[in-house]
Amino acid sequence: MGRLRPAVLAGMLVLVPVLAGCTAEGGPSPAGTTASIPASGGTMPDAPSTSAPLETTQSSNKAPVYWIGRSGTSIFLYREFRDVPEQDNPVTRALRAMMSEKPLDPDFFTPWQNPGKLATSISGKDVITVDVSADAFNSNLDADMAARAIQQLIYTATAAAASSGLIDTGQQIRVRILVDGHTDYVAFGKIQLGALMTRAAGLVAPVWIIDPQENVEVPGGSVKITGRSTSPGAKLHWQLLRAGDGGSKAPFLNGETTAGTEQGQAGVFTLALNLPPGDYELRVAQAGSSGEPDKNEDTRSFKVR
Repeated sequence: MGRLRPAVLAGMLVLVPVLAGCTAEGGPSPAGTTASIPASGGTMPDAPSTSAPLETTQSSNKAPVYWIGRSGTSIFLYREFRDVPEQDNPVTRALRAMMSEKPLDPDFFTPWQNPGKLATSISGKDVITVDVSADAFNSNLDADMAARAIQQLIYTATAAAASSGLIDTGQQIRVRILVDGHTDYVAFGKIQLGALMTRAAGLVAPVWIIDPQENVEVPGGSVKITGRSTSPGAKLHWQLLRAGDGGSKAPFLNGETTAGTEQGQAGVFTLALNLPPGDYELRVAQAGSSGEPDKNEDTRSFKVR
């Protein structure tokens, strides 16, 4: 497997971090840089300095939720679409799922805790305010993982607002995190909140499989697989394993594809595979250059019935 399973709104305001630190627009550097327990266990991502493009408006009621996952020695953000209750607005629903549910993919995790209070609001076309109770931060994280957790929230909030058509995706979307209505909270004891923040570059996974999602069942015949790379035009290697008796997995198909370069579809890759019934595991990775090994592998298990 390419990733290892870890052990483990009231007002109108916004935020902006950089890797390992989270400095905000016009705000101070984060307080606290030491950690009692190194929760990340990996290096900062070696990835293109671009963030994933904002999600496009969709008619589905599924909420885009970002999780944290490991690829090699680096830790990235990965997205799933989840079924969520409809009693709240789209941003609140997605964040509630991020803080209270488990990822479908066992390679992903979240350090957030289910908060007693959570509310969101949108000001104008580009500012999302998140007001959450302090119990959401009841995890002991090092500075790197705390920065990733804050970015997990920012990516999820902006994705939910964009996919539901609540914000103008033509401009940079900013987020402000309030804690119990206040702007001076230090998240996880490491990251100063209250200032406007945006998606940080380089934290989203360099390769991810979008569809099918983990452990879903799809009809036999032509199975369409979609995914995205943060490197448009990059060569990708893929391998499909099929489960056998006793839980063993054997190579079934493999090949090569290229991430798209078209405007609006940059980095997207698709595969159409004719598959008989069975349990499968798909692996996709960026092709290594000059004899180097492939890197940034993502995996996905699914069933064909």
